[in-house]
Amino acid sequence: MKHKKATRITIKDLAQELNLSTSTISRALANHPGISDQTKELVNGVADRLGFAPNSIASSFRSRKTKAIGVIVPRIDIDFHSRVISGIEAFAYKSGYHVTIFQSQDSYKREKEIVKILQTKMVEGIIVCLAMETKNYDHFKKLLKSKVPLVFYDRTPDSFETNKVMINDFESAYLATEHLIQQGKTRLAHIAGNQTTGIFKKRLEGFKAAIEKNGLVVYEDLILEAQHLSYQEGVDCACKILDSSIRPDGVFCANDYTAAAVIQTLNKRHTAIPEEVAVVGFSNYPIATIVEPHITTINDRAFQMGEATGRLLIQHIEEDEIDVIDYQVITLKTELIVRESTAEKRH
Repeated sequence: MKHKKATRITIKDLAQELNLSTSTISRALANHPGISDQTKELVNGVADRLGFAPNSIASSFRSRKTKAIGVIVPRIDIDFHSRVISGIEAFAYKSGYHVTIFQSQDSYKREKEIVKILQTKMVEGIIVCLAMETKNYDHFKKLLKSKVPLVFYDRTPDSFETNKVMINDFESAYLATEHLIQQGKTRLAHIAGNQTTGIFKKRLEGFKAAIEKNGLVVYEDLILEAQHLSYQEGVDCACKILDSSIRPDGVFCANDYTAAAVIQTLNKRHTAIPEEVAVVGFSNYPIATIVEPHITTINDRAFQMGEATGRLLIQHIEEDEIDVIDYQVITLKTELIVRESTAEKRH
């Protein structure tokens, strides 16, 4: 959908709106002791409502001199995000931009603090993957009001229009689950991600849809939720699933760390993979080809996601002077990589 570009709010605009001098507005925003609390509250309230940005960021966007991009990721020690960052940096570098990385550690509070920091830094645009805790998007809506170029990737908000780069998590999970069914597996388990997070909710929905479409039973007792999808959570979930009264013959995991944990748990229990239990992961992390047997997984094209995200942001930055902004949603196609954890070895 196309939107008319709004002019950035300046101190002069606030002064006109409130019928106060620009110096009073400036001192109120700076929390000057000579300005009454009532006036400060009034000025800051109107500034927030109108989406006023501090002069430093406003002048930065107008001058186009910084060539700086801020990137907010949940955690850089997750392989997916490190590959996305590599893609962003590769495109940014050849386009003459440099990148500064911030970690939210999946904390809503920390994410808000980073956004506040970026509002005072000389950056020309921001790329974000939402923290797991984030359910309120007001801090980002304020950036959009200020016309700050903004692109979300992977975990994206669904309550307002903005630029997004993602994959189809439902379709990818459906593909992974249907592959297990095609291998003759009928009692399927799923180690799901945090169900308050959209991408993991969609992966669970895709898992269930594939089972139902093929006329099989969805065993709710074989669906376990891992809050962080860590290796240890994968071990814990694998033990619960394998000790269930319903013995699974296939497991779809929401990431490769938990898939590796399932495989190593099965190996310790001397369970044949994939003959007795087949395993599919998600994301194509390096660990997928380190554990034995190698893991069948979904290639989420993280590096390409980073490139697409960087390209979209820089396009938004450099077209910022045009009268119409066209928000884009880019959905990358994933692929199933079949390896030994589902495909029986041929002799």
